[in-house]
Amino acid sequence: MTGVPAPAAGGSGSTPAPRGGKLGAAAVNQAGLWNIANILTMVRLLLVPGFVMLLLHDGGYDPVWRSFAWAAFAIAMITDVFDGHLARAYNLVTDFGKIADPIADKAIMGAALICLSWLGDLPWWITGVILFRELGITLMRFWVIRHSVIPASRGGKVKTLAQGIAVGMYVLALTGPLATLRFWVMMAAVVLTVVTGLDYVRQAVVLRRRGLAAERAAAAMEAVTAAADVDGAAGARTATDDADGTAEGAAEPPGEPVAERVAGSRGPAEAER
Repeated sequence: MTGVPAPAAGGSGSTPAPRGGKLGAAAVNQAGLWNIANILTMVRLLLVPGFVMLLLHDGGYDPVWRSFAWAAFAIAMITDVFDGHLARAYNLVTDFGKIADPIADKAIMGAALICLSWLGDLPWWITGVILFRELGITLMRFWVIRHSVIPASRGGKVKTLAQGIAVGMYVLALTGPLATLRFWVMMAAVVLTVVTGLDYVRQAVVLRRRGLAAERAAAAMEAVTAAADVDGAAGARTATDDADGTAEGAAEPPGEPVAERVAGSRGPAEAER
């Protein structure tokens, strides 16, 4: 960039991006499917079957293959952080990203939990609690999306971090004190999962009530406006009728009845008949 405006420099006239690399509001409509945020999301989706094959390779108990599985899981968790940040920072939010990003998150975490429970490393009740919460909150977001969007809370982010660390420790073939530590990390993740899930339920109920109240208020306002329009139209017709009557009355000479005017116009002889 030379610092000269595009029209003066013979360019196309498009506005250059602001300093710092962030795109302006006009770039939102230009964010296509193949942007860096969506590519990272698709990479995370592709990592899911690869992660499962690595984790279950050779019966699922080979420390080397489980280390490879942990690397795939870690890459998926890292891309989960970066794709959302890039989409928000550079206005790369697309409809595909809104749908694919949460699917990719739930897919990698669900695959890890189910595989670990199937291998006998993780109790099934932990897998059930976490998956029930994640699926329930996703459905609840769709339940209130017509009224508002449930924002991601700080507790939810801490929960995601705790889940990622705990599941990653279970993916690794840990023994001794580290194996005991991962259990308590997982318990902390389960507690955060339940607590933040209940908080999301509370938010969803409040947002839905507010949304329904706003809809009822808007409907009442529309009814009042429609009634006012009808009354105004009726008043306008009444005023028009009154104006027409006044105009007709003004056309007659004041103080002289119509019969007398007619009689006067016939002459004295005809008036006496």
